[in-house]
Amino acid sequence: MVNVIFDENLVRTISKIKDQEVQKSIKNKIKKIIEDPDIGKPMKNVRKGTREVYIGHFRLSYSYNNETIEFLDLYHKDEQ
Repeated sequence: MVNVIFDENLVRTISKIKDQEVQKSIKNKIKKIIEDPDIGKPMKNVRKGTREVYIGHFRLSYSYNNETIEFLDLYHKDEQ
C-alpha cells in the first residue's frame, strides 16, 4: 500500500474551485495517479524529480517513490 500526502496549499486550492466538474476531474486524476504514478510527464531542471499531469487548464504537480506519493501543487497553465 502506498502512502499519499497532500500539501495544504493544494487542498486549499482545490476547495476554492467553484466548478464541480473541474473538482470531479481533479479527484479522478488523483485516483489514476495513485493507481499508476508513472502517468505524469517527468519534469526537468529546477522541478526535476517531480511529475505533472494536465487537467483541462490546470496542472497537477506530484512526486513519488516506491512508498509515497506526494501531491504538491495545482496551478493554472497561465501561471507557470
